[in-house]
Amino acid sequence: MKLLVMSDSHGWSEEVKSVVERHQHETKAIIHCGDSELTKDAAALKGVKTVKGNCDFGSDFPEDILEVYENVRVYATHGHLYNVKMTSTPLSYRAEEVGADIVCFGHSHMATSFMEQGSIFINPGSLRLPRSPKEQTYVLCDVTDTEIDVRFYERETGKEITELAKTYQRAL
Repeated sequence: MKLLVMSDSHGWSEEVKSVVERHQHETKAIIHCGDSELTKDAAALKGVKTVKGNCDFGSDFPEDILEVYENVRVYATHGHLYNVKMTSTPLSYRAEEVGADIVCFGHSHMATSFMEQGSIFINPGSLRLPRSPKEQTYVLCDVTDTEIDVRFYERETGKEITELAKTYQRAL
């Protein structure tokens, strides 16, 4: 099963749509971790599970989502409510509460993935305003029975940023 994860597109519509169209036929689900600054009915977000970020106003999106895909529990939130720019601890507690296998979040605009307390945490970086690395990034996460493979891609070209790739062993 493959997931497409993106975040922090800050008003970009065509760019979001381009990434979605590039990968929609190979993914089980598409997740936007907030600060899209679009509305729920935006064409670019059609079929995209989207959460509310600190720059998303109104009540179009939920603060978080928990979805199950092929027995994999995926939790997504923007991260601002969990202080992710300072620490992963509050988000880690939330992941444990909901029994998440994979936790997707944004807010910091810093592309990273790591394992904590048995959950894989993925911040896809920012499609529009990256802080680190400098590339505008998104993630394809491939889940098998034994591994979770997290790969980062540059928004415009779709080229993989290999130095960010990580493969995690699944807890069985």
